[in-house]
Amino acid sequence: MAKTKVTHSCQSCGAQFPKWSGQCTGCGEWNTLVEEITKAASHPRYQGYSVGDPEITQMIEVTLDEDTRLGSGLEELDRVLGGGLVMGSVVLIGGDPGIGKSTLLIQTLCYLSQQLKVLYVTGEESLQQVTLRARRLGLPEDKLLLLADTQVERILKLAQQEKPRVLVVDSIQTMHTDLLQSAPGAVGQVRESAAQLVKFAKQTGTALFLVGHVTKEGTLAGPRVLEHMVDTVLYFEGEQDSRHRVIRAVKNRFGAVNELGIFAMTEKGLREVSNPSAIFLSRYENPVSGSVIMSTKEGSRPLLVEVQALVDQSHMANPRRVCVGLESQRLAMLLAVLHRHAGIVTYDQDVFVNVVGGVRITETGSDLALLLAVLSSLRNRPLPQDLIVFGELGLAGEIRPVQGGQERLREAAKHGFKNAIVPSANAPKGKLGDMQVLAAQSLQEAVDYFKSF
Repeated sequence: MAKTKVTHSCQSCGAQFPKWSGQCTGCGEWNTLVEEITKAASHPRYQGYSVGDPEITQMIEVTLDEDTRLGSGLEELDRVLGGGLVMGSVVLIGGDPGIGKSTLLIQTLCYLSQQLKVLYVTGEESLQQVTLRARRLGLPEDKLLLLADTQVERILKLAQQEKPRVLVVDSIQTMHTDLLQSAPGAVGQVRESAAQLVKFAKQTGTALFLVGHVTKEGTLAGPRVLEHMVDTVLYFEGEQDSRHRVIRAVKNRFGAVNELGIFAMTEKGLREVSNPSAIFLSRYENPVSGSVIMSTKEGSRPLLVEVQALVDQSHMANPRRVCVGLESQRLAMLLAVLHRHAGIVTYDQDVFVNVVGGVRITETGSDLALLLAVLSSLRNRPLPQDLIVFGELGLAGEIRPVQGGQERLREAAKHGFKNAIVPSANAPKGKLGDMQVLAAQSLQEAVDYFKSF
């Protein structure tokens, strides 16, 4: 009889223990340990990427193959991947249900199927459902290979026979392996299934896409080690009531992180947005208070977005600080800096801040634009519509330079902006067209510029 081993795995962090306990000592969560029975199998478990006997080699003796990248047919996806799809790489895509993950991958595979052999493995839908989606989107379906299965061993056996160059598994939470007796979606099943698929991709040079579910907090479901196994982690973001979708790279071994790819969801699937700055800018007939255009840099390109603020008298003991698209903790800190170094009081006001278009800003270059939007709403004083603002704010009230200041200014000038408030270290040495650039070294100088408009 095959030997079995009983372990208890935490469904939150993936830690394993020999016996059950009420609390996981790894993450501190309660009642998350689930019994898993591992049985010995005839085929070896995941042992890494090496083939044959390992040996020590000097770095100078390592031969490098030419890093050829394969175009996916979508330039925005290629941008996020670092220039294209690398053969033998493993890409994990996560996002909310219905955001467009399967649509993106079916579009990519239908394009690639005209050049090479690809295989789409679905564990959530039937073959008829996948085919209906492709026909609804008007995609070529004559060369795309489909497989509906959830057992990893059978999938790998068929993949070894067909030898596809690109493999998609939708989704990893539906896969299961015979090595474990737990249900699909359990931490152990996700970990072992992903390990076997990653090993297959590395040893055969197959480009692998894994679709991952997300939790209610917005993080990828399953063990944290899943993100460490793969080469690239992409998050598909977007509001349900918005037609625009954003792909963000948070890990990429073959390119830059924090790169953005922007799409528009249409009846024919995802369409690339060639000029993303234009879709995030709202043009009002008359200037409105609390609205400021900022220039942020996501990855390799600058992006113009609108920051809106609403400041109103608070009737509560603790005024509310609400942020959509920005960090709420940083908003509280910036309001304290505004009070200390500019003498502007907001402790009796509710402050609401929103980034238009559903974009999530992670860089600190939005500090100055955020405070000017708050000041504009507090004073009910609109700023010029042709004004662009960016800069990082320190606790001492100084305005620090940001990366790529000249590129941000050129992007703003291309869209017709005539005025700019920037850190003094980012001020251009020469004249930038007919744009008037106001350089500020401190928050007080920026407030003085605000009063001059």
